[in-house]
Amino acid sequence: MDSVNATSREALQSGILQSGILESSIASATQGVLDFQQADGHWVFELEADCTIPAEYVLLRHYLAEPVDAVLEAKIANYLRRVQGAHGGWPLVHDGEFDMSASVKAYFALKMIGDSVDAPHMVRAREAIHARGGAINSNVFTRFLLAMYGVVSWRAVPVLPIEIVLLPFWSPFHLNKISYWARTTMVPLMVLAALKPRAKNPKGVGIDELFLQDPRSIGMTAKAPHQSMAWFVLFRSLDAVLRVIEPMFPKALRKRAIDAALAFTEERLNGEDGMGAIYPPMANIVMMYDALGKDENFPPRAITRRGIDKLLVIKDDEAYCQPCVSPVWDTTLTAHALLDAGGDKAVPAAKQGLDWLIPKQELEVKGDWAAKRPDVRPGGWAFQYNNAHYPDLDDTAVVVMSMDRMRREHGATGYDVAIDRGREWIEGMQSDDGGWAAFDVNNLEYYLNNIPFSDHGALLDPPTEDVTARCISMLAQLGETEKTSKHVADGVAYLRKTQHPEGSWYGRWGMNFIYGTWSVLCALNMAGVRHDDPMIRKAADWLASIQNEDGGWGEDAVSYRLDYRGWEAAPSTASQTAWALLALMAAGEVDRPAVARGVEYLIATQNEKGLWDEQRYTATGFPRVFYLRYHGYPKFFPLWALARYRNLRNTNSRVVGVGM
Repeated sequence: MDSVNATSREALQSGILQSGILESSIASATQGVLDFQQADGHWVFELEADCTIPAEYVLLRHYLAEPVDAVLEAKIANYLRRVQGAHGGWPLVHDGEFDMSASVKAYFALKMIGDSVDAPHMVRAREAIHARGGAINSNVFTRFLLAMYGVVSWRAVPVLPIEIVLLPFWSPFHLNKISYWARTTMVPLMVLAALKPRAKNPKGVGIDELFLQDPRSIGMTAKAPHQSMAWFVLFRSLDAVLRVIEPMFPKALRKRAIDAALAFTEERLNGEDGMGAIYPPMANIVMMYDALGKDENFPPRAITRRGIDKLLVIKDDEAYCQPCVSPVWDTTLTAHALLDAGGDKAVPAAKQGLDWLIPKQELEVKGDWAAKRPDVRPGGWAFQYNNAHYPDLDDTAVVVMSMDRMRREHGATGYDVAIDRGREWIEGMQSDDGGWAAFDVNNLEYYLNNIPFSDHGALLDPPTEDVTARCISMLAQLGETEKTSKHVADGVAYLRKTQHPEGSWYGRWGMNFIYGTWSVLCALNMAGVRHDDPMIRKAADWLASIQNEDGGWGEDAVSYRLDYRGWEAAPSTASQTAWALLALMAAGEVDRPAVARGVEYLIATQNEKGLWDEQRYTATGFPRVFYLRYHGYPKFFPLWALARYRNLRNTNSRVVGVGM
């Protein structure tokens, strides 16, 4: 029977190769990706989150009493109505479960735009919210918004004394002990909490009807599922004390703290790209300056406000606001795919994209990461067009690998300095446990996830398996091994101890165990770990075992549940199928039947433009709280996997010789 299966498998794989279908599919996908290249050589695809960002955008405009843009609001309303779930509320992912905060914000925005509370979709939303206890169950960020609108009182949110910015580094709480996204969001929010401004709200719209009690009577949030009761009680007690004594803080101390917050903000304003280059701090900054009496022409406020509008995606019938943009990430990943695709069009286009990346490297500014690594020279790339204070390790590692491939495979010059500085920065950013985080080093103050403000459980940026894998892949592609490099040896040891019993690895920034396992198998292969090593064998067998009947792979966001149950089944997607295929090929499994079936799935689902349709969200902002849909993922990842398969099958070697 085994010999029959082997014969059938070989016939299938040979048929895919010899029929010309695979080559045609690769050519069509290559052209589809090339059609998205910008005039200056880079790629940037839409980056979609859930309904909360476009809803917050609408509410921001009304908070500030900006002139109503009826056309834009109508398009955002169309978007919000379309993404409403069958359950009546709004989910965090396509076809996902009801989420209270997303539902409250979407309802509020639609009511603000002018939708009648008696409209069927509004009635369904209200009933869904009531059925789950009402808007009292909104998260902390939503409560801050509602407090500024006067829907709830300030007793419903944690005390955030602005004086926190003056605390020394040795104190239990310090800005450099939390993640960059929390840091940049909290600083202007603390100013708002100190000033307690009220939204202008010219229409006088409220949402009392979403509560089952008087919303101004509610107190603090309940303990979040991830929080320890002991720590939570301690921090809740501290919050109660601060609530009493905060009004007694000396005015001079408060002024000094606000001045320090403004100095922090203005050092990092980052032009129209915005502080942190992400929506939440940018919106908070605009509201902060408004609360401080700075009008719409005040340069820092005006520049930040223009930057927010640059996040809009406006189409014929719909519009939404992105949480940020992803040009560096999109460009370097597309370059990798095109380098695998090869050819007279693909390689020059990839080089043009990589050349665009060279000046995007940050070589001067020592960002917030330097608080724990003051002696390390900067050398990283950010995710966005500009974000000098917050480069990230994932982007940096992937950019370095793509440049090294262009240098090695095509003899291109001009990348050596960029590669060397990127490598130096990555090595300097390794945490003490052997892993790497996304933006910081040794961000391990886990007790802070128990403060009332952190009901989302994402206050920190600790090392993770996927980013660690990417950094190992980069170092190994540049020639380092477990035997020659302590960085690689410590990193591989970190990955050995973080593998789950069934064989998978957690994926922090992509969904979830498929993404993490792909990342790690690429790293282990490049680092020289033998393909017959038990951890690689277990991972490859696990991937094959979760393949869907249609030949593809999929995973649901529910896999991030706190009560860990591992991978959660979901319909196949092009991007997750590509990750699984790239992972299996990195493990030396190009001839495994699962790989041929996955290749067939991608070919069968390719659309007339040579690309793939993908509505499901396959990336992660914050597990359980915020997810992302990269519109580029179903474009370049399937191309990458198909081209990699062709390349390996057309050679005598079955070994992937690059880090991704």
